Amino acid sequence: QVQLVESGGGLVQAGGSLRLSCAASGRTFSNYIMGWFRQAPGKERDFVAAINLSGDYTYYQDSVKGRFTISRDNAKNTVYLQMSSLKPEDTAVYYCAAKWGYVTTNAGQYDYWGQGTQVTVSS
Repeated sequence: QVQLVESGGGLVQAGGSLRLSCAASGRTFSNYIMGWFRQAPGKERDFVAAINLSGDYTYYQDSVKGRFTISRDNAKNTVYLQMSSLKPEDTAVYYCAAKWGYVTTNAGQYDYWGQGTQVTVSS
């Protein structure tokens, strides 16, 4: 079992930045692929970014490429999502998730989820 706790969300103006953190506990963090997803009101949960075990491979949704950066610190059991040039359409609850195996954008293949953190971008 892996427990995930997100933090760092909040209210920010368009063009601003936020850094989300996701702290993991329970199992060996470095054994898990980590992903970030987001869900806006009335919409499905969408893939944002994912990172492999060592952190040297990352994958992003097209709409966040060049603006968001996913990273991980295996010594701290934490994955981060640095978000810059934020837009109102980035407003959502952001979730981190963990899985075995390989990087994927499919939310259904992630085994563990955090409770989410709200990000609101005002225009």
